[in-house]
Amino acid sequence: MPPVSPSALVDSVLNAIQQSGGMGVYTSNNIRTHPREFAVQYLGEAFSLWIYIWTLTRGGRPSLPHEYRIQMTSVDSPLRLNPNGYTALLGYFPDEDMFAGFDIQGHRTFTTGSPSVQIDISAIHVAWQDGLAFHEKENREIAVAFRSDQFLNYIRNANILHQLGDDAPALDLVVRAAKSEEIVPQDIQSLPVERQRIVTNVSRYARDGSFRQRVLSAYEHRCAVTRAQLKLVDAAHILPVSVEGSSDHVSNGIALSPTMHRAYDHGLIFLDENYYIRLNDRKATELRNQGLDAGLPQLTALLGDRIQLPADRNQWPNQEFIVRANRYRRIETYY
Repeated sequence: MPPVSPSALVDSVLNAIQQSGGMGVYTSNNIRTHPREFAVQYLGEAFSLWIYIWTLTRGGRPSLPHEYRIQMTSVDSPLRLNPNGYTALLGYFPDEDMFAGFDIQGHRTFTTGSPSVQIDISAIHVAWQDGLAFHEKENREIAVAFRSDQFLNYIRNANILHQLGDDAPALDLVVRAAKSEEIVPQDIQSLPVERQRIVTNVSRYARDGSFRQRVLSAYEHRCAVTRAQLKLVDAAHILPVSVEGSSDHVSNGIALSPTMHRAYDHGLIFLDENYYIRLNDRKATELRNQGLDAGLPQLTALLGDRIQLPADRNQWPNQEFIVRANRYRRIETYY
C-alpha cells in the first residue's frame, strides 16, 4: 500500500474529528509539517491537538505477515509534545478509513534512521466492527485501533489506554466495553478511580458509536426528512437515553440533519405514529411571540411527507418509543 499524500492525511483527521462529534481546523502553516496542528472544539471544550501521522503499511517481516507499521520519517528525536493540549502518534489505514494509535511517550525518543511502530492488522479489522480494539505486544505495550467515529474518544483517553498493558483486569474490562458488553458497577469497583472512568467512557462511546453506525446504515446515511447525505447526518434517539426504558436499538433511532436533530430534541418538531414529522404548534407559537420565528416557514415547508424509512421493517421507529418520546417532550394530545 503506497503512502497517502500529506493532504489526504490531514483530511482524514479533519473528517474523523467531525465524525466523532467535534469541529476541527488545521492550523499548521505547512501541510507537510510534523507535528500537524489542529484546533478542536468538542463537548463545549476548545483545545489544541498535535498529531504525528503516517500511512500504515505492511511490516515486511515474513515471520509476521499480519504486522502493519508506521515509519517515522522526517521527524527528529525526541518528538515535541503539545504543552497546551493533546499529542498523538497515529497510523492511517486508508483502505478502511481506520486509525492506529501508539504510545507517544514510549516512542518519543528513538535512534536515527527510520524507526517504525507496529500493530497487528487484525486489530484494525476488529475495530472496524467494534469501534475500538487493542493489540497487546510481547513487551506489554498496547496499540489501539479505532474507527473515525471514535477518534476524539481515543485522543482524550490515549494516555491511560496505552498504560493498560500492566493492568490485565482493567484491559479486559476495556475490551469488553469496546464490544458494547454490559459493564455493571460491581465489575469496576475494584479499579482505581481513573481507570473506572476510562472503562465507563469507552463503554458509553462504544454504545454511541455502534448506535450511530446502525442507524445511519439503516437510513442510507440520509436525513429521514430532507433526504440529504453530505456526511452531515446525525443518529438521533427517539426516546432520549436519559429516560428510563430507552434503548440503543436502531428502532429507537432516526437519521436527521443537524438542524432537524436540534429541532426534534427541542420539541419544535415531532414524529407521529404514522411516521410523519409534524410541527409542534405550541412551540411555534412561543417562537412567534418571542420574535424568534425567522426561518420557520422554510422549516415547515420541509415537513408534511412521510419520512424515509429503512428498507428493513424491523428497523422502523418503534411506535411505543414514539408515543413515550412525545409525552416526554410535552407534545399536545400525547399527555
